[in-house]
Amino acid sequence: MSKSVAEILADLDAQMPGFSAEVVAGLSEAERFAAMYDWSVWRRPKQATPGGGWRVWLILAGRGFGKTRPGAEFVREQVISGRAGRVALVGATAADVRDTMIEGESGLLAVFPPEERPRYEPSKRRVTFHNGATASAFSADEPDRLRGPNHDLAWADELAAWRYVDAWDQLMLGLRLGDHPRVVVTTTPRPTELIRRLARSDDGTVHVTTGSTYENSANLAPDFIAEMRRRYEGTRLGRQELEAQILDDVEGALWDRAVIDETRVTNTPPLRRIVVAIDPAVTSGEKSDETGIVVAGVAQNGEAYVLDDRTMRASPSDWASAAIAAYHRHNADMIVAEANQGGDLVESVLRAVDPRVPIHLVRASRGKRTRAEPVAAIYEQRRAHHVGFFPELEDQLCSWVPDIGSSPDRLDALVWALTDLIVDRARAAPVVIPASLEQVSPWRI
Repeated sequence: MSKSVAEILADLDAQMPGFSAEVVAGLSEAERFAAMYDWSVWRRPKQATPGGGWRVWLILAGRGFGKTRPGAEFVREQVISGRAGRVALVGATAADVRDTMIEGESGLLAVFPPEERPRYEPSKRRVTFHNGATASAFSADEPDRLRGPNHDLAWADELAAWRYVDAWDQLMLGLRLGDHPRVVVTTTPRPTELIRRLARSDDGTVHVTTGSTYENSANLAPDFIAEMRRRYEGTRLGRQELEAQILDDVEGALWDRAVIDETRVTNTPPLRRIVVAIDPAVTSGEKSDETGIVVAGVAQNGEAYVLDDRTMRASPSDWASAAIAAYHRHNADMIVAEANQGGDLVESVLRAVDPRVPIHLVRASRGKRTRAEPVAAIYEQRRAHHVGFFPELEDQLCSWVPDIGSSPDRLDALVWALTDLIVDRARAAPVVIPASLEQVSPWRI
């Protein structure tokens, strides 16, 4: 152990004022040290493992509620008790599993006392516990990796942000070892079909725990709480991300979530054209808008496929690098970028990263509603498909109401992509009169 018990306790006193006086007053130094890793001392009632015969514990709570810690502590509890020997750790991406679930400040390595700390082998995607139990790391972006392995316990983090629902299905199909295999889900809410289905389950197999960001205010920076209240309280995003409400689509929105779900696919036919569309932010500070970066393609039959969403809040050089990387990753034909805000500067930034990439600058000469409606119509006609799940993009599509506020970045990038792929090309197509009608009088048509 790199620090003495006294040093660790001093650090804890600084991080959690009142640790000694309020929680473990009168205990010896050794007892205080043991109390540091006693979850029953620190957890709030909602963070305790629920009783009952449930199979899925769904912790559906706002950002900062404290979801990660009970997920890690539940795994620890089950491993120490001997009820779990083969654990699956599944996050939205491989980086999320590593950075949050395993190495995070509330992750698996942090919740065990030093003498029991698990051994993490990143190259093997494996965590080995002190009693011989193991946990394997999986990315929800790669559902096929979950097809073979079997487990007796699973921890699924940020399920609402998983791109492929198939990852959940494969995880549940492999959860079949032991007497009572279980999964804990720690996620912020989004109105996906899967989250809705789990949240409304009434057969006793799903236990739902809900909570808001503000329930954990004692452990969050006051400045963070103040900023969240200032920026998001009373807004739709605040209701979802802070208060953990599952929201329905907004009346008047051009896009319908049910249609997006109905037409969602996991693979595409051969695509005859692919573009990366960019809606650049005007500034690049911490409070700036994000730069929308969406990749889409069109098949021979004229149907569109949304392939990727790489939207980010970044400097011009960083978002340009991300867009160029997406161009090469998807073997795209063109980068389409809005030039209203940056003009030729947008092209210059992209050229500085890769001067060979073909770029088409577009300018908004019509209102946002006028540009968005033809693209929304393509969705209504079931001619647009999302390849996987893009939660932030879909939230924007299904909550933006024309003429009320500015249209969001991801939505704008999507509109530019499908406008280039389908809308503009349809307008430019010549009108061909069938031969059988060439001699027919217009009065008879």
